[in-house]
Amino acid sequence: MQVHFGIEHLAAEWPEAVGCIGTFDGVHLGHQFVISQTVSRARALGVPAVLITFDRHPAAILHPDRAPLAIGSVESNLARFAELGVDIALILPFTPELAATPALAFFDTVLRDSVRLKEIIVGHDFAFGHDREGTPEWLAVRLPCETIPPFLMEGARVSSSAIRRAVEEGRVEDAQRLLGRPFTIPGVIVKGAQLGRTIGFPTANLARSFRQVMPRDGIYAGNVTGPFGVFRTAVSVGMRPTVEGTNRTIEAFLIDYKGGEFYGESVELTLTQWIREERHFDDLDAMRVQIEKDVMIARGDEK
Repeated sequence: MQVHFGIEHLAAEWPEAVGCIGTFDGVHLGHQFVISQTVSRARALGVPAVLITFDRHPAAILHPDRAPLAIGSVESNLARFAELGVDIALILPFTPELAATPALAFFDTVLRDSVRLKEIIVGHDFAFGHDREGTPEWLAVRLPCETIPPFLMEGARVSSSAIRRAVEEGRVEDAQRLLGRPFTIPGVIVKGAQLGRTIGFPTANLARSFRQVMPRDGIYAGNVTGPFGVFRTAVSVGMRPTVEGTNRTIEAFLIDYKGGEFYGESVELTLTQWIREERHFDDLDAMRVQIEKDVMIARGDEK
């Protein structure tokens, strides 16, 4: 998949393309259906499948005081696009100037002249341009436009908002159902207080690099993927009340990992199961006993 940031250096040599446009945060099941329909139609016509998205949620510019936290990083979203068969991903910087661009100017400059769309596929609630003038109905007057209805699961609409709520409430199993895969936190391993190794459970401390939705404080099961491979892990998210922590951390104990330290390495943490709430223990021995139980659950030895 080719990736272009902005249209300045995009020189499309194809005569026509089929495209989709949207925020696609997290690339959940509804997004996947829109993208798959785009790829399928492009293949049928023998033209490229072009996905147009933005470098941030539009609300970060339009309503910064209530802009939602991201579900996935730009990099992880791009990986999902490629897996779905997209040929070209065009990422547009969402700036105040873009937000003020009339729909017709955006259509002429981006969709028609730069990307050369023959057909477009959008979600039912998508709109672009100043004052959201560019609705699916508006688009359909200018080129063939397929509008995808809400994607339902058990009667409820799959949405980025529902996934954010599930993550924030610790319902990572529900988030996984809506995403079609586990919720993932990318980050870099940094040094922590190194208290875990004193009780037999050395943890990797994860530092994040973008404004991603934060899971509810508690203990989770999951996996860590990095240059060392993939390991099951027990994860603690929270303030570490037993040791009077002063900042929220994400700490992962890699089950059966026998290697050395990997500070500074980039990893991906997936959360697959909520185990319990974070709690205060009277001493480190009591905490160690509980961690042993948590690790058994995370390993899959105990429900």
